[in-house]
Amino acid sequence: MIDSQNMDLIIGIHSIVCAIANPNRTLYKLVGTEDALEEVAKKVSLEKVQVEMYSSHKLQEEAKKYFKQLGLEYHRVPSGVFLLAASQEINDVNFLYEQVEKNSKPLKILCLDQITDVHNAAAILRTASFYGVDFVVVPDKKSFGLTPSFFRISSGAAEFIPLVGVNKLGKTLTKLQNMGILCLALSEHAKGSLEDELHSNAKGICLVLGKEDVGISNAVLRVIPHHISLESMGDTQSLNVSIAAAITMERCFRKN
Repeated sequence: MIDSQNMDLIIGIHSIVCAIANPNRTLYKLVGTEDALEEVAKKVSLEKVQVEMYSSHKLQEEAKKYFKQLGLEYHRVPSGVFLLAASQEINDVNFLYEQVEKNSKPLKILCLDQITDVHNAAAILRTASFYGVDFVVVPDKKSFGLTPSFFRISSGAAEFIPLVGVNKLGKTLTKLQNMGILCLALSEHAKGSLEDELHSNAKGICLVLGKEDVGISNAVLRVIPHHISLESMGDTQSLNVSIAAAITMERCFRKN
């Protein structure tokens, strides 16, 4: 039975394939046209998921019902297929602390403060997966949701990186620093050098990114002593947060 209160609607063939292949996912059913189901079956076994086949028009009508159940505005489902699965697990902060305590290798942690735009959040998560980030920390409030668009744009990354939900981000970052994690705040007003900060003997790095228009909240900035920025070499002085995140992860996590 499908639990509509505990359900992800996943679109995008690559994202669907990754979700089906994820052993930690509870799958409800895969709905698609004949051609789309054949395409998915070429990439992953469908033995552990219930499959329903519809015409293209009927598939969109089915999708509308589930969008409505989730309280989402309907958008046409691309590629003629969607997957219903139990909601992705959001770990509590104690899980993160336990992992920091027991891990011997330097950890890569990404923190998204006040990022509400689904497109930016999904692009950042995809990049984080590319760079082998271990955990993504997300405040419980003022954050993006795990919507169908998020799953499509993140291209399966949500299946690979544990998400950690926190109530008080400043408190979490203070705790991580006390545990030996180097926390870095990306701010366009910062003067600090990333290269200088990376020479520390930290147990890992936590890169903190803020919302595009206002940046990291003042309450969070106050608890992070290390602020870094990307220096413009041209006339444009700022970047989309997902682009800035990718550049910073290349410089930050390649060295860690």
